[in-house]
Amino acid sequence: MSITKAEIEAALSRITLPDGRSLIEHDLVRALGVEGGVVRFVIEAPTPEAAAAMGPLRDAAEKMVRELPGVTQATVALTAHGPAAKPAAPSLKVGGHPKPQAGPTKPSGVQRILAIGSGKGGVGKSTVSSNLAVALARAGRKVGLLDADIYGPSQPRMMGVNKRPASPDGKTIIPLQAHGVTLMSIGFMMEEGKAVVWRGPMLMGALQQMLGQVEWGELDVLIVDLPPGTGDVQLTLCTKTQLTGAIVVSTPQDVALIDARKALDMFATLKTPVLGLIENMSMFVCPDCGAEHQIFGQGGVKAEAEKMGVPLLGTLPIDLETRLAGDAGTPVAAGDGAMAQAYAQLAEGLIKGGMA
Repeated sequence: MSITKAEIEAALSRITLPDGRSLIEHDLVRALGVEGGVVRFVIEAPTPEAAAAMGPLRDAAEKMVRELPGVTQATVALTAHGPAAKPAAPSLKVGGHPKPQAGPTKPSGVQRILAIGSGKGGVGKSTVSSNLAVALARAGRKVGLLDADIYGPSQPRMMGVNKRPASPDGKTIIPLQAHGVTLMSIGFMMEEGKAVVWRGPMLMGALQQMLGQVEWGELDVLIVDLPPGTGDVQLTLCTKTQLTGAIVVSTPQDVALIDARKALDMFATLKTPVLGLIENMSMFVCPDCGAEHQIFGQGGVKAEAEKMGVPLLGTLPIDLETRLAGDAGTPVAAGDGAMAQAYAQLAEGLIKGGMA
């Protein structure tokens, strides 16, 4: 007695998938052929991924058909409809313990590395860093900006960029671009509003990654926006990187200068040249009457620079336009106003001094 297709389909209707529906109900059986007692057919899965999980189901179907009366041989092939899905891009893990290195290094293609530091927060160090980077780029330099303030990265907002950099192999990081500047920040790698709760070794590992794994390309100068204070990031950068030098930003008030002196002492201890000081928030010019007001005092940074024997690179006033531009993601140095000219002069001084 020969077997019929209807009998085989009836048997296959008892082979069910996890959703309770059978092979026949899912319409997965293809090319069913019967020649005497020889039965051949194909189970066609909807995707290659589904096919990879349906091996046991194919075996069960083949066994059931082989045991039917009149069947002498059963052959069941398992295939998939459509092309295989493209593999997901390798995930990039940020942080972790730093890798050993023989001595201070510098990213390939980067000519100079300038660290912008301050003894305390709130003196405008990140604002100076972003605007100085843009001013140097407008002056024709190839500029990179590394936001090394791991706990409080602000450059994504100030530079108007907020997306994750690509990583084609899970190791190399492709930096972002904005306003003519090549950018990297831990803020690009973290969910917005998510706190970075890391110990020192993870901070040092992340900094090592952002310096060594980022494809910075050919740069005249890489500006590193340091976190405030004298902690792990500063220590790692100064001892593990071939720094050209550091620039310290401070306001003229005494309480800021106390901490600025600590930053200066730190750089001296770590044998990092201090290229100069920048006095930020040096004055406020009233937009109504034009009068100047020294809200945070006057001349404190200049006096400190003279005492230390380093240049005063520039003085920058408190300016509403600067704050609005930074919050909007377009640094004021990208425009044409008085503050843009002030940063252009600061950039010109660094270029003429061979610092950028």
